[in-house]
Amino acid sequence: MRTALCLDEIFLEHEAPPGHPERPERLQAVARALEAHNLRARTTPLTPRAATRDELARVHDPRFVDLLAQNVPGRVGYLDPDTYFSARSWDAACAAAGVAVDAAMAALTHEVDHAAAFVRPPGHHAESRRAMGFCLLNNVAVAVAAARARGAQRVAIVDWDVHHGNGTQEIFWRDANVLYLSVHQYPFYPGTGANQEIGEGEGRGYTINVPLPAGMGEPEYAHVFDRIFVPALRAFEPDLIVVSAGYDAHRADPLAQMELDAKSYFALAVRLRALERPLVAILEGGYDLDAVAASASATVDALLGAEALGRPAPDAACAPAAARSCARTVAALAGTPLVDALAGAGTA
Repeated sequence: MRTALCLDEIFLEHEAPPGHPERPERLQAVARALEAHNLRARTTPLTPRAATRDELARVHDPRFVDLLAQNVPGRVGYLDPDTYFSARSWDAACAAAGVAVDAAMAALTHEVDHAAAFVRPPGHHAESRRAMGFCLLNNVAVAVAAARARGAQRVAIVDWDVHHGNGTQEIFWRDANVLYLSVHQYPFYPGTGANQEIGEGEGRGYTINVPLPAGMGEPEYAHVFDRIFVPALRAFEPDLIVVSAGYDAHRADPLAQMELDAKSYFALAVRLRALERPLVAILEGGYDLDAVAASASATVDALLGAEALGRPAPDAACAPAAARSCARTVAALAGTPLVDALAGAGTA
C-alpha cells in the first residue's frame, strides 16, 4: 500500500496557554511512535503549504475567513471560551487545511492509495461562520470540498472522534454528495449528534449519527461500523473516504469516558480499508500523548496494509445500549436513500 504522510514542525506553532488540554507535544509523540515502528520510512512525505482563500471559502463564509486573517496573526487570544489562538496559529491553521487538501488529492488521483495528516489545530467543530471547540478552520470539510471540485462525485466522511463534529455536519447538512457518518459519546460536548439529525432537503439521509453512552468500547464501535457505517458506505459508493481521526475515545483520554485502545482504532481503520476506496485520515482530538501516539501509529499501520495488530472484538459482545442506538438511527432514516442497506442494524 502506498501511503502519503504529513507530520511537520509547522503545526507546533499553534501554542496553547498553560493548562489548556491542547498540547503541541502530541505531534512530537506521534513522530516518535511512527519512527519507532519504522512507519515514516514506509510512507511518502507530504510537505505542508497554506490553503488558499478560495479553498477555505468553499466551506467557510469568506467574511469569516477574512476576519480570522485580519485578527489572528501575530496576536494571542480566544475566539470562544475554548478556542485560543497564538501568534502563529493562523499560519498553522492554514497549513493544516492545506495539507488536508493535498492529502485528499494524492489519494483521489491515485498518486498514493491512502494518506494521513497529523496536524494542529483540529477542525471538525469549526462551522461555516464560527470557530469553536479548539478548531479555527474545518480541515476535513476543506479537503472534501477540494475533492468535489477536482471531480469526485461522492465523498464520505467517517468521524470517530469522541465528540460530535457539529461543524462538518453543518457544512454538509443539505448536500447529497457528501455522506457524514459520526459515532460519538452522547450526551457530551458540543451537544449535537442525536440519532434524529439526518440532514435536510437534498441532504436528508446523508447525515448519519450514532450516539453512544459513556463506557462503550471496541465491541460497540465494531457493531456500529458493521451494522451502520460499512453498509452505508457500500451503498453510497464514495470516490474518497475522509476520516476525522480523533483519538479521544481512547480509554486513557482525560476528557472523555470511552474504552477504545490503539488496537481498536486499527480494527476500525482495517474495516474502512477493506472497502477498497482511497482513504485519508486527518487528526482531530486526543489529549493523552501516549494514547494519541499509539493510536495514530496503529492507523498508519492499517493504511499500509497490516493485518495482525489485533482481532476485532466479536459483534455478539455489543452492549444493548449501542444496538438500541443503531436501531434508533435506522428508524430516523426511514424513507431515505441508504436505509435499505441497513436492514438488521438494530439487532445484537
